[in-house]
Amino acid sequence: KPEEIVTKLRQVEVLCGQGMPRIDAIRQVQITEQTFYRWRKQYGGMRTDQLKELKRLQKENDRLRRAVSDLTLDKLILAEAARGNY
Repeated sequence: KPEEIVTKLRQVEVLCGQGMPRIDAIRQVQITEQTFYRWRKQYGGMRTDQLKELKRLQKENDRLRRAVSDLTLDKLILAEAARGNY
């Protein structure tokens, strides 16, 4: 889950802040180095509340995209019917 990802990224930051080498901190939170850098690129610097807001906005965006595509399809059907090609 994204919330767990942000938590693991924070744990690595805390361990590095305490003087532990980054690679050892990554191993301690039980993820690979590649996964850490991929997650950091995607979620780096986000707080949990920002992550929740991002997910909410993504859901809203998906809902609006579906609404637009439905309306576009309805418009095309009506235009075709108005021309008498039904």
